[in-house]
Amino acid sequence: MPARLAARLAALLTVPFLAACSAGSVEISTPDLDDAARAACEAFTADLPESIYDEARREVEPADALGGAYGDPAIVVRCGVPVPADFDEAVSSCEVANDVGWYVSPAEFDDQEADVTLTAAGYRPVVEVSVPGSYRPNGTAAAIAQLAAAVDEHLTLVENCD
Repeated sequence: MPARLAARLAALLTVPFLAACSAGSVEISTPDLDDAARAACEAFTADLPESIYDEARREVEPADALGGAYGDPAIVVRCGVPVPADFDEAVSSCEVANDVGWYVSPAEFDDQEADVTLTAAGYRPVVEVSVPGSYRPNGTAAAIAQLAAAVDEHLTLVENCD
């Protein structure tokens, strides 16, 4: 087989393989939670929207993960995460969407091309959404706006973050 034909064949076989890999399920780690927190996160996860920022919901692993994923690269929502270490209720400011405050690390907020993680730090259990930089700035705002109703309905407000 001529080298040129072999190279074309290899390229044709590689493209579908890479596409299949990128469209697969997204792994979401699930923290250890008490029964009440787990029940709240399960209800929150069941109420996640079918799309965020026009990105369709994807399969996750494990199938019972406490969160969801959207698009490629994936916007990832997780429930039951810890409050960010640099969050301080007295001095931290938050982005508010539909009456839900979301904390963003100042370093991530300032770099509009960086990946960003927003945390509903004033709610228990805590929810975070990680948005790849390629979706910024509009995808970030859309994500927290679309998640606000589920946060408000299924989680407990302990401290307003604004």
